[in-house]
Amino acid sequence: MENSRYPKFTFTWIGGLVLLAGLFIGTMAVSFFGSFWKIAFRENLELKDWFLMVTNAAGFLTAIAFFDFFIVRPSTGKKLNFNFSPTNFYTYLLIFPMMIGMMFISEFITSLIPTTGPFWGKYYDYFSQLMEQLTFEPVIMIIMTVIMAPVFEEIIFRGIIQKGLINKGVDPRRAIFYASVIFGLVHGNPWQFVGAVLLGCVLGMVYYKTKSLLLPMLLHGFNNLCSSLLVTYTKSESFADAFKISEWVILAVGIVLFSLFYYLFTKKNKVHYAEI
Repeated sequence: MENSRYPKFTFTWIGGLVLLAGLFIGTMAVSFFGSFWKIAFRENLELKDWFLMVTNAAGFLTAIAFFDFFIVRPSTGKKLNFNFSPTNFYTYLLIFPMMIGMMFISEFITSLIPTTGPFWGKYYDYFSQLMEQLTFEPVIMIIMTVIMAPVFEEIIFRGIIQKGLINKGVDPRRAIFYASVIFGLVHGNPWQFVGAVLLGCVLGMVYYKTKSLLLPMLLHGFNNLCSSLLVTYTKSESFADAFKISEWVILAVGIVLFSLFYYLFTKKNKVHYAEI
């Protein structure tokens, strides 16, 4: 690893603050630009479908840049760099069914979280209204959820946080879990938290085994594409509703798919890359 072109940085609470600072500054810069544009040209850019997409991109890019310049380069002498190498076709045949299985399992667990009642009902209604307000023109939504989110989020949560924790000496299983929990918390609601943690563990495990950030990005994009299609055509993120079957059937299929392909991927598949 000493001769690797990939920097062996570590992730600490200071790195977390640097990421948050970068995210805040990047987001505020776009917000100030929008305010300036509104005053100078009397046009509210915030009403444009693409404005939130640009705001998110600026926040993520600034966060990554801050971590690179203030953490990675001073401590390693190298710039932030990741392995995006593809793997053999057989590996793809294992990780995508495994991902589908976990998507089914997470849907079942999420369905157990209440959506009615004095507390949960109001919270769920607020969350639903917020999601409706964030429903964009289909092309913008696909770009944000299927392309931008997987790229930026995998760089931060798997590439920076998980990898940085492992480089620090944290047990890989714990590092994967910690990064996944943080990934779930940033979603800000219990219904997405469950899925984000479970799916994050799959993404983290795939990244740890293959050492390529391309694979979790593809899996993340696949998950978001499925969710976007479900919302667009069925007004729900539920496979059970889309297929008109019980959530218990979804759970059973999910357990079978995940268990089988997890075993094949982790026990039988010998592909294990090293960053050199």
